[in-house]
Amino acid sequence: MSGSKPFLPILLLFLAAIGNTITTTNGGYLYHTCSSSDNYTMNSLYASNLKQALDRLTNSAPPSGFGLSSTGGKDLTNQVNGLALCRGDASPADCKNCVATAGQDIQQRCPYKKGAAIWYDSCLLKYSNAKFFGKNQNGGFRFYLRNVRDAEDPTSFGEQVKNLLSGLSEKVKTSRNLYAIGELEIGSSKKVYGLVQCTRDLWSADCKKCLDDAIAELPYCCANGAKVGGRVVGGSCNFRYETYPFFTA
Repeated sequence: MSGSKPFLPILLLFLAAIGNTITTTNGGYLYHTCSSSDNYTMNSLYASNLKQALDRLTNSAPPSGFGLSSTGGKDLTNQVNGLALCRGDASPADCKNCVATAGQDIQQRCPYKKGAAIWYDSCLLKYSNAKFFGKNQNGGFRFYLRNVRDAEDPTSFGEQVKNLLSGLSEKVKTSRNLYAIGELEIGSSKKVYGLVQCTRDLWSADCKKCLDDAIAELPYCCANGAKVGGRVVGGSCNFRYETYPFFTA
């Protein structure tokens, strides 16, 4: 149908709103996805390389909030490529705890899969037997989360949300960590807060494109930004906005 949105494997999650808080359960776990093919077996070389890659990410990511790992050398059949990204305001201790938990959790949720990704409120971890470093992976899979409440003035609020996120997408190009936060006043006594972030294997221009594409999902994820809180989350970038400060400045 002309003008319709192209199909993408997108999951829409509705989160319960208690007061102004979007709640999650299970230690901040959001979602996971497993590759549909390419299995490995217990005690195989791939299993050993995966353990090594996850251990490396648990140690390499916390100091800066980001880490890459590739194990297996030139043996492409058993090569494991892994990435971990922590939210820009996460402390090294929280980052390490999140990545370690994600590494254990993903193996239980995606047993013997050669590719998987898992998202928590504080971190993302993904691995694959295919090379994905430097590639925008949001187009292959992304999911939405949104508050169930509508803004008092949906049209005006949605415009402010888009302005805030678009401004942060522009700002992130000059950010060393491809992470930006900000706030915008709405009326005399209210504010909307926003956060955008990309995995640091992307070039800054690719990061901005990834975010701009995600922001273009506002009509589908968040009723054009009329919901009082929402996110679009993918394998290479994500944004979030709320009517309360949810990040540490």
